[in-house]
Amino acid sequence: MKGRWKNIWLLPALLLLCQPAAAGLKEDVEYLSSALLKGRGVGSVGAVEASWYVLRRFDAAGLQTSVGSFKTAEGTVGHNIIGIHHGNPKSSSYVLVTAYFDGMGEIGGEILPGADANASGVAMLLALADSLSGSRSNYIFAALDAHNAGRAGAEALSHEPWKLSLVVNIDIIGSTLAPPNKYRPDFLIVLGGDKFEKENSKQFDVLNAAGPRLRIFYDYYRSKSFTEYFYESASDQSAFLRKGVKAVMFTSGITLNTNKPEDTFDTLDYEVMARRSDFILSWLKTL
Repeated sequence: MKGRWKNIWLLPALLLLCQPAAAGLKEDVEYLSSALLKGRGVGSVGAVEASWYVLRRFDAAGLQTSVGSFKTAEGTVGHNIIGIHHGNPKSSSYVLVTAYFDGMGEIGGEILPGADANASGVAMLLALADSLSGSRSNYIFAALDAHNAGRAGAEALSHEPWKLSLVVNIDIIGSTLAPPNKYRPDFLIVLGGDKFEKENSKQFDVLNAAGPRLRIFYDYYRSKSFTEYFYESASDQSAFLRKGVKAVMFTSGITLNTNKPEDTFDTLDYEVMARRSDFILSWLKTL
């Protein structure tokens, strides 16, 4: 068999391997986007419950946990949930992995569940924390609050006195409905700037060929202006970029469901999401 079909025999085995991971991701997304949490609006009871959910999971993973509280410009109190794994005593440098957990809450009496935005990112953050908590490297995992209040959580976290080698931000990661799906649904968007792409694309190809086999895009919808906007300004890594810290953003892109009542857990593709998680995990292990 030649061309794109030469490894098609691998797909059934790959899907079987992804099933347990997909089930775990789905369970987390379903809870975080449930009516019980009412969209996790900034400062709401639902957002606080989401923060406690993350804290319990970080504790269970054996991370050194803490809560970083701060005020937004509107005076609302937010809470970043932090879990630290110091696996390399010879180094004081960390890779910071982030995802925001707050949502849009309720608008006009209607709940915006926020399954993809960004319960999906939090679910992947938890999966990565579970997988990397026993490694010999140093990681900080942070679930950020108040993304929807001017990204205040990321701004507050950027003032922590940690020595960071890289920030990895996961922002909307569970859907296959965004425009790149016209090529194939199992895609992943990686935003890190031209230098990042040049330095990492070959390694990404090797890691990708070894398992996840995703279609990797290094731009946002083939648009230079969108790419620059979402990488430099519109997501939580921007607070760290302003301080000169290298950062990369992983996403599956906004869709017609984003920040709407239709953003429910059953609209996501958990098998593809698990493959995205596997790819990011494999790369993080090389850092």
